[in-house]
Amino acid sequence: MSKKKFHPFEGIWRDNTVLSSLMVISPVIVCGDTLRNAAALIYAFSAITLLSVLISSFVPKKLPYAAKIVIYALISSAVYIPVKLAAQEFFPGVVSRVGIYFPLLAVNSLIVFQTEAKFFRMPKKHMLVSLISYIIGFDAVMLITAFVRELIAYGTINSRMADADTLISGLGLPFGGFILLGLFCGVYRALRSLFTGEDKEAD
Repeated sequence: MSKKKFHPFEGIWRDNTVLSSLMVISPVIVCGDTLRNAAALIYAFSAITLLSVLISSFVPKKLPYAAKIVIYALISSAVYIPVKLAAQEFFPGVVSRVGIYFPLLAVNSLIVFQTEAKFFRMPKKHMLVSLISYIIGFDAVMLITAFVRELIAYGTINSRMADADTLISGLGLPFGGFILLGLFCGVYRALRSLFTGEDKEAD
């Protein structure tokens, strides 16, 4: 049986965490309405996910699956504490505004699910490259979504007034984020199908 070919940028394009797998979408939909919120969430998601998965990769593989999941959750919870303390310094007010969605990043699906299903089945070097690509994939979607929503909903870019003629305030609400993300998913799927033909082959 031939091994599956390694794609170093899979998490950005071929299997984007948000647009393809529909994972970790709640922070994007609910909190990704301004660039300042997006920056805080990108920082937290990137730091927590990268450190948690790297530390968790040293957990003995022979342990029962349920025990490993509990250990992964404990590791990410421990990583979350200093990440949150730093966020309160660099992004004052944002952590409280984001609310429950900030600590939920400590148990995101890349840590809880993809570790066993994907990352820990790779050589360490491939795991690190793949993990970073998945993190960048999430960060890019969060950043683009927040930019569009802040500009169209509030007429600002990073809290500075922009020359926006028409504002759609509903885009700043969760249902507006859900609709915009759905449009992005459709465009992403169409482009991926056009350039790779994967979706056509699946049909």
